[in-house]
Amino acid sequence: MTNLDKIMKPKAIAVVGASTKEHTIGSDIMKRLQEYKFNGNIYPVNPKGGIIEGLQAYTSVKEIPGEVDLAIIVVNAKFVLDTIDQCHEKGIKGLCIITAGFKETGKEGAEAEKALLAKVREYGMRCVGPNCLGVVNTDPEVRMDGCFAESLPERGHIGFVSQSGALGGGILNILKDLNLGFAQFISIGNQADVNAETALEYWENEEDVEQILLYMESIQNPSNFRKLASRISKKKPVLALKAGRSAAGASAASSHTGSLAGADKAANALLNQSGVIREYSLKNLFATAKVFANCPIPKGDRVAIITNSGGPGIMATDAVCEYGMQMAQITDATKETLRSFLPSAASVKNPIDMIASAPIEHYKETLKTVIADENVDMIMVIYLPFLGLKDIDVAKAVMEIKAQYPEKPVIGVFMTKNDFFTKLSDLDVNMPFFMYAEEAADGFNRLNQQRKWMERPEGQIPVFDVDREKAKQIIRQSLSEGRAQLTTRESIDVLDAYGIRVCKSGFATNEEEVVEVGNSIGYPVVMKMTSKTTSHKTDVGGVRVNIGSEEQLRAEYQDLIAKLTEKGLIDGLEGVIIQEMVKGNREMVCGIATDPQYGPMMMFGLGGVFIEVMKDVTFRIAPLTDIDAKEMIKSVKAYKLLEGARGTTPAQMDQIEETLLRLSQLVHDFSFIDELDINPLLISEKTGEGIAVDGRIKVRLEEAKQAIACECGSCTCCH
Repeated sequence: MTNLDKIMKPKAIAVVGASTKEHTIGSDIMKRLQEYKFNGNIYPVNPKGGIIEGLQAYTSVKEIPGEVDLAIIVVNAKFVLDTIDQCHEKGIKGLCIITAGFKETGKEGAEAEKALLAKVREYGMRCVGPNCLGVVNTDPEVRMDGCFAESLPERGHIGFVSQSGALGGGILNILKDLNLGFAQFISIGNQADVNAETALEYWENEEDVEQILLYMESIQNPSNFRKLASRISKKKPVLALKAGRSAAGASAASSHTGSLAGADKAANALLNQSGVIREYSLKNLFATAKVFANCPIPKGDRVAIITNSGGPGIMATDAVCEYGMQMAQITDATKETLRSFLPSAASVKNPIDMIASAPIEHYKETLKTVIADENVDMIMVIYLPFLGLKDIDVAKAVMEIKAQYPEKPVIGVFMTKNDFFTKLSDLDVNMPFFMYAEEAADGFNRLNQQRKWMERPEGQIPVFDVDREKAKQIIRQSLSEGRAQLTTRESIDVLDAYGIRVCKSGFATNEEEVVEVGNSIGYPVVMKMTSKTTSHKTDVGGVRVNIGSEEQLRAEYQDLIAKLTEKGLIDGLEGVIIQEMVKGNREMVCGIATDPQYGPMMMFGLGGVFIEVMKDVTFRIAPLTDIDAKEMIKSVKAYKLLEGARGTTPAQMDQIEETLLRLSQLVHDFSFIDELDINPLLISEKTGEGIAVDGRIKVRLEEAKQAIACECGSCTCCH
């Protein structure tokens, strides 16, 4: 049940806890509803009755004579549950609980909130809050300011969800200065019932809401959020500011909201896969919102720059190119038209420099001409104050042309005094204005990001033919010995069972077996110890590479046994794995790490000894689609190495993508896998294949034991 009409489009509101006492929430909410001219009936509720803000107050919601859609509750926390019962008796289906004192206060508050939610569900209600700022709908047919922010809301077409009430209130207070307006605003507070996902789904088909902004400290149900956001962001932009990025910030988020804050890299992966545009500051969030509020989605990424000064034009060009967008190739016909009215000193190549003497008429004619060019998708107009031109007059002239030709995004860069932007807030603007070219380029980049997401194919989650039973038996053997960490041999065998290309190899437990396996594979070979007690083999000299003969292999094996005996590690030795020596300098890594909130994350990037230093890795939440796998590989800086830099054999991209997808299927089939590393995934110089030369799998022991039932009757699992 996602319909929030009773809350967001009520015909009658009861303010439970309305007050005559100045500067109380109960008083402020009554005033805001009246000042904003709510289009329905307002019923104040106060145990003392009387007159509040000129309206008859009722001692209980049950006394109200007419029907009520929404109850805004501002009573003490201890009276909230009784108030919900009374609302149910009255037939009220929408609640907005401003009252604090629930799960954000600790265990007792959490229990009260649990009881609150149980009542809401039992009565078939919808509830915003508790511990929230309120709700707003600026639609002229509704006109509801049901929150206690200081300023009345500005009309616009943004749906904004804020997990922080105070932050939401602060933003409502500065909307006019931001040149922005909201269609609807929901402060979700503790999000006992209504959360960001509820709002997303509600606004999906709301024509009044043209873009959605989210301020979040936690994402309650990541898989549901991904499903909803992926669909809705194809129809309208979804922008998010996700707080709690640092370890300290995550801790603060948890104590502030009583919600678990997941790892930021997991949140980032989730938002990326959902088509959500993530911003890292309020300034950038509203700068991007301003762009989407005033610009259509472009048809491509070709940018034209119009300027009255060469230097800013060059800096703007640099900014556009740094975002990977193109400078538009202006047509000869456009250049000819520009030459017909611009002075000979002007440059009609892109960036188009009209020179400092450019009058307002040149701004208008140049913009009109460039908008008409079929090679141009977006236009940046730069103004620097010269020769007595008034910045606000130039802005009005540019907006006049923009109004005539609304089909392409136009962004103004006005390097002028701050009071220009104050004057803009009193105008009905139809395009965004910024102080610096870099801000405009960032806006174009966000428009282009949305365009590419909307054009991006849905992607499929393939299912491969794998030997699941073999993998299950290998894991069961580890569990039977009470081991969460699979040995290297077991890990590689699981990968092999799932069709992941691993090195040709064999297992040996004594010198003669070692030589027999080495001779059957062919030299050179690699020898790796596999131990039930030592997982990091290189730390104890457990990996010997480039062994070129039987004699060398014997010597290396004898030396390994001697070293392990000396260090007291021989008891854990299971044996050694002899592998083909795959030649290649390109070492990648892929694997799985589990986030407690977001679940399994897939990782891909530059591996080997560089993984910790370079950190050239990317993450996505499992399950992966084929498009996700492609994007993962292309998004790392090491992609150029895979393409075949300096004459090396190009990597088999399809095979590497398939490796990631097979890993995604593995963690789907065995959801108790906690960690998995293939490091390195070595790119063969001979074939370009990605070959798993080492593997490490760790499971969550108790969860794995429950998932894989053992029939032997004698192992630790069965007991």
